[in-house]
Amino acid sequence: MLLWFRCGTLGTVFAVASTLMMNSAFAEQQSDEVPPWLQKHVGTAEGQIAPVVLQRARALYRKKRQTGATRNPCYFAMDATRPSTGPSGAPGQRFYIICENNKTFRAVSSGYGNGRKLPQANFANGRHCARHFSNAEGSKLSAGGSYMTAEKRTSFKGYYTRSGKRVPFYRTFLLFDGEGETRNARERAIGGHQATFLKWQCRMQQPDSSHADDNGYVPVGRLVDYTSGRSNGCTTWSEEVSSEIIALVEGNPTSLYIYPEGRDIKAVERAVNNKRPVAQAGLYWNAQCLKQIGAPKFWPKRTLQPVINRWRRSLPKQPQRELPVCR
Repeated sequence: MLLWFRCGTLGTVFAVASTLMMNSAFAEQQSDEVPPWLQKHVGTAEGQIAPVVLQRARALYRKKRQTGATRNPCYFAMDATRPSTGPSGAPGQRFYIICENNKTFRAVSSGYGNGRKLPQANFANGRHCARHFSNAEGSKLSAGGSYMTAEKRTSFKGYYTRSGKRVPFYRTFLLFDGEGETRNARERAIGGHQATFLKWQCRMQQPDSSHADDNGYVPVGRLVDYTSGRSNGCTTWSEEVSSEIIALVEGNPTSLYIYPEGRDIKAVERAVNNKRPVAQAGLYWNAQCLKQIGAPKFWPKRTLQPVINRWRRSLPKQPQRELPVCR
């Protein structure tokens, strides 16, 4: 290929040539064929990644690398069809951190959306396996598809007791930007964070705190860890993994592919309803969870959003509750 430059310096030519060589080298490393070291991690057993999940995660990452959206050597994937608990009783491994340049693969636990049980519609998920998925705002459900990690936001949640002392709890939230079915990720406040929340119990007077309310009080509660359990639609990790992931992408975003998408859910649902084995239909769903849920269901935003909005409007106005003063 001939490259013509109307103006510039020799350094510019070398820079462009260098960039082309780097992109070419990267393309060679990122071929469609899964390298042998990674192939051993492909499968449906605990700690492995299903072929279709890896294939789509790699394709998304290559696309983002080629367009310059990411330079991060690692990318993420999640398989939300897997159970919350592994064979040993430990949290199930369904989130993947893959760094092909370093030849590292790590499978960790992660939560999925819990959903809601409304009078007009029941789309609540159980603790062990996810059946319901949606991209509707307020659904509290996970939505599969393509994401990019974005900026982080750290917020104060209150105080809790540790080693006999009251200490502040801050939680960092990693925002996701989506595309296609997940393009409303910002609207839904979808992202990743530590699977811990502070359950408020009382309020403590601390007027010198920058977090105090108008009356000089701050909330106090106890930490609740729900690692590998259900979330309000976000991706959640253990405290240790959350810190590692956020450090990995801070100032250096990367891609995240979450399986299943709406098309996958609908196809598996049709196969189950037609009594056709999912594998024979060329589809994938974790066998243990499929047996438990019967058939998955995707609730598209256009049908579920009006239901959620009507429910919200029907709620009676409640006076703002005030926490009791800590003793």
